[in-house]
Amino acid sequence: MNQTTQILKTRRSCKNYKPQHVERQLIDEIVACGLNGATGRNMQAPIFVVVTNDDVVAKLSKLNADVLGAKSDPFYGAKDVIVVLCTKQAHTNVYDGSVAMGNLMNAAYSLGVGSCWIHRAKEVFYSPEGKQLLAEWGITEEVEGIGFCVLGYPNGEPVPKTIKDGRVYIVE
Repeated sequence: MNQTTQILKTRRSCKNYKPQHVERQLIDEIVACGLNGATGRNMQAPIFVVVTNDDVVAKLSKLNADVLGAKSDPFYGAKDVIVVLCTKQAHTNVYDGSVAMGNLMNAAYSLGVGSCWIHRAKEVFYSPEGKQLLAEWGITEEVEGIGFCVLGYPNGEPVPKTIKDGRVYIVE
């Protein structure tokens, strides 16, 4: 098994993080991998917002929790977040953003950084508060929230998962 297939088979979502930020150099490397994700008609629709500011991460977590109707931190204490948005002009925007999210998480794992895909970005950025954040960040085009890729150093080992049987069909 080569290094890439090993990463793809062993990466797991991290849901418990140490209270420290990921080094900017590593975040830049992770984002570069997200930018290189396949996109329909090479439209390169995904947009990334790297958030390392503690107050903004907390605000995003609260907005996400509000959508969920929860009081707990849906970001699991992660100190850094990559917000993945996609321009609505691309007909494949959700798929393109999903590929980008996968690339971000696999790249993070390959660099020793834990990650997790947190949903509800669509709802967060349809809200008045979310639209205000987009404006503050200088994002003026019409976008859809795809996901929050939370990043941090794992506090413990992720739980291995069992792969369910019966999900592969071979037609020869």
